[in-house]
Amino acid sequence: MVIENQAGASGSIGMNMLKRAPADGYTLGVVISLAQTIDRIQNKTPSFDITKDFTPVTAIANNPAGLLVNSQVPVNSMAEFIEYARKMPGKISYGTAGIGTAHHLYGQVLNKVAGIDLVNIPYKGVAPAFNDLLGGHIPVAIVSLATALQQIEAGKVRLLAVFDTKRYAKAPNAPAITEVLPKYEPGQTWVGILAPPELPAAITTRLNSEITRILRSEDVQRILGENGLEVIANSQSDFAAMLRRDTIIWDEAAATAGLVSN
Repeated sequence: MVIENQAGASGSIGMNMLKRAPADGYTLGVVISLAQTIDRIQNKTPSFDITKDFTPVTAIANNPAGLLVNSQVPVNSMAEFIEYARKMPGKISYGTAGIGTAHHLYGQVLNKVAGIDLVNIPYKGVAPAFNDLLGGHIPVAIVSLATALQQIEAGKVRLLAVFDTKRYAKAPNAPAITEVLPKYEPGQTWVGILAPPELPAAITTRLNSEITRILRSEDVQRILGENGLEVIANSQSDFAAMLRRDTIIWDEAAATAGLVSN
């Protein structure tokens, strides 16, 4: 395997290189669930359609995010936090990894569904946002749980909810956001593998079989688990369904945040 990092244009350069690559199974792309939404935010006119311009192979893993608070916030549950925030519209800030990230969009959809008004404070990455939460500079942050797990377990921050439809295995006491707000439909923050368009079915099937076998191995599951990731390793059809579902959800979230138009 030769890893070729293609930075630039928030991922669209790499995605379009993959789109134009030969459909022979020798070029694959590792992508995130927000790839198309980020492209729309940055470029206004989409440069690719993630559901039509590529061949789905498999989802690798999910990297769930959660809403975390420090001792400044006098609540112990997500329901209490929502009631607390409703009494203080526009006065509670939440840190994220930046404008247009999944964490920013989770907060904007939370505002809409819960009827609250949290103010996003964008940082240049997850680490500085989380460090400011720990340091007491901001009361709330929405970050990946992989980043925060050690501090959650140490009791330095409280995890109030996970932005997923199920609970996070490493922090099972925190509810999924859908348990607290049934109308909240969270997009997943997965990483997956796509191939160029019109990849022959036999090659796609072989790639899916071999990659999912590797992902399900004990060593890979252990390493990904230690980094807070939840292995998915699904079928081509299931991954295609995930692509369709989450692209719609993330585009709608970006529209809610005023970053794109419906």
